[in-house]
Amino acid sequence: MLKKRIGRGKKQLEKAIEKMSNVEDRNSVTTPSPYIHLKVKGQNGNEVYYKIKRGVQLRKLMNAYCVRQSLQLDTTVFLFDGRLLRPEQTPNELKLEDGDEIDAMLHQTGGVVAS
Repeated sequence: MLKKRIGRGKKQLEKAIEKMSNVEDRNSVTTPSPYIHLKVKGQNGNEVYYKIKRGVQLRKLMNAYCVRQSLQLDTTVFLFDGRLLRPEQTPNELKLEDGDEIDAMLHQTGGVVAS
């Protein structure tokens, strides 16, 4: 008789744990974090990680990167998937995902063909 009670209690406990894990799964899917983690990779291979809000303009990230790397914002371009990023864009507009990588490069204009 004691074994039957223990068996029932164990089954009830397993069901309760399963319900709790289902609730946690649903909550993580329905409520995305207001923050996004982005990696900015420079031409020299340095990687800098940032955590910003999804609705904040990328200007904030770009300024922080340039200050940290001792670069000028007007001579640096930021690319995501080969597309030029504008400072007024936000991660939400670009549909950036957590962990995405942004490339930072020095802007080069012109050039001379050696003959």
